[in-house]
Amino acid sequence: MAFAGLKKQINKANQYMSEKIGGAEGTKFTEEYTEMERKTDLTNELVEDLLNKTKEYLQPNPACRAKLMVTSKIRSGARAHAYPQPEGTLGEAMVKYGKELGEESHFGYSLIEAGEAMKQMAEVKYALEDNVKQNFLEPLYHLQTKDMKDVMHHRKKLQGRRLDYDCKKRRQAKRAHLSEEEIRLAEDKFEESFNLASMGMFNLLDNDVEQISQLASLAESLYDYHNQCAAILQSAVERLNEQRNDAASRPRETYVPKKLHELNLLPSHDDISPHGDYGASPAHSNAGTPVDQPPPTKSLFLGGLQPGSNQNSSASPSRSPCRSPNASPLPSPVRSPARSPMVPQQPCATALYDFEPENEGELPFKEGETVTLTARVDDNWSQAGHIIGATIGNKIRVKNSSRHFCVHDFCLFVTALPKIFLYLVLS
Repeated sequence: MAFAGLKKQINKANQYMSEKIGGAEGTKFTEEYTEMERKTDLTNELVEDLLNKTKEYLQPNPACRAKLMVTSKIRSGARAHAYPQPEGTLGEAMVKYGKELGEESHFGYSLIEAGEAMKQMAEVKYALEDNVKQNFLEPLYHLQTKDMKDVMHHRKKLQGRRLDYDCKKRRQAKRAHLSEEEIRLAEDKFEESFNLASMGMFNLLDNDVEQISQLASLAESLYDYHNQCAAILQSAVERLNEQRNDAASRPRETYVPKKLHELNLLPSHDDISPHGDYGASPAHSNAGTPVDQPPPTKSLFLGGLQPGSNQNSSASPSRSPCRSPNASPLPSPVRSPARSPMVPQQPCATALYDFEPENEGELPFKEGETVTLTARVDDNWSQAGHIIGATIGNKIRVKNSSRHFCVHDFCLFVTALPKIFLYLVLS
């Protein structure tokens, strides 16, 4: 049997090459059979295209379709995830922002109503998918994988037996040693395959009633889907019109412009310029709530006395309380290791030496005593009553609870007595 099968395959190849290259004539089929072949091929093509196009109609996004296909193959036993319908995605967004706006808002409530309607349409779309798959896609898939496959199998088998029969007929015409039994057996098999292929194609093409019923099921499913969507949208339109009428009939409120003093805003200040910063009182927080006062300290007037003091100060008119243009607004990166970790409430300094005043307007100091700084004349001269001195060296940034102010690290105050020094450093 193995040798007979090999011999048959050789005969088929020989006849095929003879027809394609040598110009040998093969057995011709009837016109009826040729027409059925054409219609069968066309039916096979249209079934394949209908399956793909219907899936694209139900699930337009190709990326989501590919993802669902991969997921279904990986999780063969589990239920595949549902395709994200555009109506459902839009409805979820509407409901989300409607709830954030609040149902007391007419627009927010209307968003929720419209979003719920869109989500209902998405559920109806899922029902449409199930109906179309069950009543249209599955019959087409069965037609493609079973009936069409059987017809194609018989046609392929017929083609092979025709080649074998024609090869034996051609060899018999050349007076080859072939028995009549072999010729008759090849002819019987060729006839059998021809009838099977013809009957299969005839039954396939004659099954118009079933195929039209499948199309009717598709149209009916679409009709039900659009009817349900129309009912949902009609109800949504009625509710939205009611909300629109309610919003239009509500009393309108007039906007009253606010004054700045009604907004409880803090006064603006310059974080870099020292002008006027020493005069601010930290007795109240940003919200206006009283806070604890810092420990009592003496005030050193640089260019004037603190308000409420019984001493008078006279600042030179040539001393302008403005910042030097050569002064750097950046803080020094060097920090003294002896600095206290406590952040003062106001700019202040610590006296390192005792000082007894000898002239009017001078303030007495004790070693280690904290002095609150309230003003400064300029970068090179300072005045406290009648105390005038020169400043030395690097600038640092003094912090308090509400602003920054730049003073010098080292302040050397020269009094009427040259040998008496008050050395102040930032506390």
